Amino acid sequence: MKKLWQNKDIKSVFDFAEGYKAFISNNKTERECVIAIREMAEKYGFISLKEAIKENKKLKAGDKVYAINIDKCIMLFTIGEQPMQNGMRLLGSHIDSPRIDFKPIPLYESADLAMIDTHYYGGIKKYQWTAIPLAIHGVVCKKDGSKVYLNIGEKDDDPVFCISDLLPHLDPKFLEEGKHMITGENLDMLIGGIPLENEEKEPVKKNVLKILAGYGIEEDDFISAEIEIVPAGKARDMGLDRSFVLGYGQDDRICAYTALTAIIETENPKFTTGAIFVDKEEIGSVGASGMQSRFFEDTVAEVIALTGDNSNLAIRRCMRNSLMLSNDVTAGYDPNYESAFNKNNDAQLGKGVAFCKYTGSKGKSDANDASPEYIAKLRQTFDKEDIGYQFTEMGKIDQGGGGTIAYIAGNYGMNVIDGGCALLNMHAPWEISSKVDIYEAHRANKAFLVME
Repeated sequence: MKKLWQNKDIKSVFDFAEGYKAFISNNKTERECVIAIREMAEKYGFISLKEAIKENKKLKAGDKVYAINIDKCIMLFTIGEQPMQNGMRLLGSHIDSPRIDFKPIPLYESADLAMIDTHYYGGIKKYQWTAIPLAIHGVVCKKDGSKVYLNIGEKDDDPVFCISDLLPHLDPKFLEEGKHMITGENLDMLIGGIPLENEEKEPVKKNVLKILAGYGIEEDDFISAEIEIVPAGKARDMGLDRSFVLGYGQDDRICAYTALTAIIETENPKFTTGAIFVDKEEIGSVGASGMQSRFFEDTVAEVIALTGDNSNLAIRRCMRNSLMLSNDVTAGYDPNYESAFNKNNDAQLGKGVAFCKYTGSKGKSDANDASPEYIAKLRQTFDKEDIGYQFTEMGKIDQGGGGTIAYIAGNYGMNVIDGGCALLNMHAPWEISSKVDIYEAHRANKAFLVME
């Protein structure tokens, strides 16, 4: 492993991190990420695939298109010099992160307090989400077809919200065992405490509804809403030397950002390049906006058709001949929890991009298991560009494991491997990354996109 900090232009590393911090601070939901990615793509010349299809536009080498699925998944493609059936160079990442969601009927009153009933999303340690400032992000879809977008808790003068915790004085489990077990049904968020005048029944709840009416939201509108509870506040520099980033949603928006910056900076590639930003990875890549949906394959088929080759065989060949980096984070070695790690084989912060040959669990269950020939090709490419990288696993065998989108792309027969940044505090409200790893991930993605 290279000693990256000693060999890097620190100013370039820090400057790149500023853009990254802004991205994860301003985009804490899938929908917000899609909007930001689309705006950045359009700035760099990408056009809507939907519009290209409508105009029957002939795509040629150098053309750039994007496609959006249900406002929670987006894909970018730059057409290469080679026919698409010769394969693509693909970067895949996910833009969903562990969080807490409003239930369909969320608002209730108890003990003169207005509360929000919630349902957590993805793998979280529930106790980490109590007693911290929280923000509300989301969209409310009204029956008349209009939408109300919410972002409350991020501005300095915004109110924030909180899920209360039990004081240690009244928590015998904490006193006896040093921990407090919180169930999913205990993650209800406090949202208000002032009663509406001249109301006897649920006056605090009714006052909250009065405030929501100012946003154009009625109680029944929650049924057709998608509202997420996330940590309030911006990503921050961490450490006296400012070498780390502390922020929410770095799994996996750290990979989304470095993939986005790589593809928009890659002009006139030999092979068609693609960046895929999908939803639902944290719950199994399922659903219409997840990697397992047909959207990926259908979009590639549409792009190929506009290049002039509309055959089913061309689509199959394109998928089979493609190479992919499944950009996803991994667990960084943590000196505080040595017993969970195998130090020789686990990723370390500040040592570059962490590649995992077989992300999965136990006996490589649900693992992609990349081929050694493909790994050798990647090593050659990254060594040529002097890019820092490490080959890793994810903790001790039988200790746990993780999943990514790699095996789904592998089902098409393409070569794919997991690679991303190591994190501390993964899946916690505030995660830790190394700025030099972020910068190297960007450089690795750019080198990969032009790899022959």
